[in-house]
Amino acid sequence: MTDDVRNIVLGVVAAGISAALGWLARTSLWKRRLRRKQAFFGLPENSESLLVVNRDPATAELAVHRFDVFALLELSALIKDCGAHVRMVTQDAVHQGFGERTEFCVGGPGSNRRMVAHMAAMLPGVRVNVDPEPGPDRGAFQIGTERYRMDPGVTEYVLLARLTTGEGRDTRPVFLFCGQRAITNQAATRYLARHHERLARKHGSGSFVLLLKVVNSQAYGPDVVELVADVTRAAQTPLPSPAAPRTSHRAP
Repeated sequence: MTDDVRNIVLGVVAAGISAALGWLARTSLWKRRLRRKQAFFGLPENSESLLVVNRDPATAELAVHRFDVFALLELSALIKDCGAHVRMVTQDAVHQGFGERTEFCVGGPGSNRRMVAHMAAMLPGVRVNVDPEPGPDRGAFQIGTERYRMDPGVTEYVLLARLTTGEGRDTRPVFLFCGQRAITNQAATRYLARHHERLARKHGSGSFVLLLKVVNSQAYGPDVVELVADVTRAAQTPLPSPAAPRTSHRAP
């Protein structure tokens, strides 16, 4: 074997070793990120999850608003990425507790009975105006002593929550997407998909409740979302009786 051939063989071997090491490093990094993602969502490989579907309050039919359908599709993709399975049920057909499997609950209390139960049990500091009559407070959120009114298509709010009921490793979280309009539910699911790594670093496996603002949805759809505040403490603290809101937030 001449020196030139030997150098070529050694170069090929070195390139192969470098490629193998690079592949192993990328695979290890991917698996580590996947494990963190699975831990945050409570979705280990082949686990079961529950996707609770709301109904469109604008119709008497058993229909789902198209923006809520988009939200469900985004959540289904997240669940699939974790290697988990999903069971989709309607909001009036869930007859089980929480903590045994990860649950994703979409829709405000006006369209989702399951959301009503979760908010009463775990978010006693939140009230949502579900009065169907037009008015400035229609759909408004009250969180503690603060009130957040919507200006449809311009400024709208949605609560994104990850809630747990225990410290055990087998306790699964409940994710709530409680918006003032269907498009805000989709905005919250998209926000979660984009920022779950940052949320996992900040909150770990604990509970959190975030208030998000959807800006100019009539032009930008569900894409422009701002974090208003972490309202975990206020949302989990029972409202005083009688509740007396002090501050009203509304778009100028």
